[in-house]
Amino acid sequence: MARLVTFLGSINVGGNRIKMVDLVTALTDAGFRDVSTVAASGNVILTDDRDPSMLEIQLESVVEQTFGFKSCAMVRTQDEIRYAIDENPFHGTGPRYGSDKMVHSIFLSQQPDKSAVDALIEEHRSKGSERLALGDRVLFLDYVHGVGVSSLSNKVLERRLGCKGTARNMISLKRILDKMVA
Repeated sequence: MARLVTFLGSINVGGNRIKMVDLVTALTDAGFRDVSTVAASGNVILTDDRDPSMLEIQLESVVEQTFGFKSCAMVRTQDEIRYAIDENPFHGTGPRYGSDKMVHSIFLSQQPDKSAVDALIEEHRSKGSERLALGDRVLFLDYVHGVGVSSLSNKVLERRLGCKGTARNMISLKRILDKMVA
């Protein structure tokens, strides 16, 4: 049985409020094992041996049926979380707020077309100071001045890359990895 993390998108942003205890209960009632959360933003750690793509569908369904809104679920292994930290070229280099607060790994539902990523990077060069790079089913992004002031919103990224995604900063990812290996 593998320890996995699920990143649920759209949790506790906008009107999509969920208490983590209620999320744990809903997932446990749906048959998931060893369910715990990290922070109040839809980071769920669980133990499972099923195919991650099937788990994503099941997790999305539980959230929609129980809480009444759509969420995307990205299931990743410990190694994939470690990769999202270690291979992020901006990790430890951000100029603001202790560097890692603005540096994100955006977990993607599929590998985007490299030409779409290259076009986004080229177009954005003249529009903002954010830095972007592509990994394996992850987009590395340094928001530099903050997510709230960036034109690279999740909706823009999803539209441009042709896939869903949900972001976590380096500080959160390190906490999640620590809890996964504990």
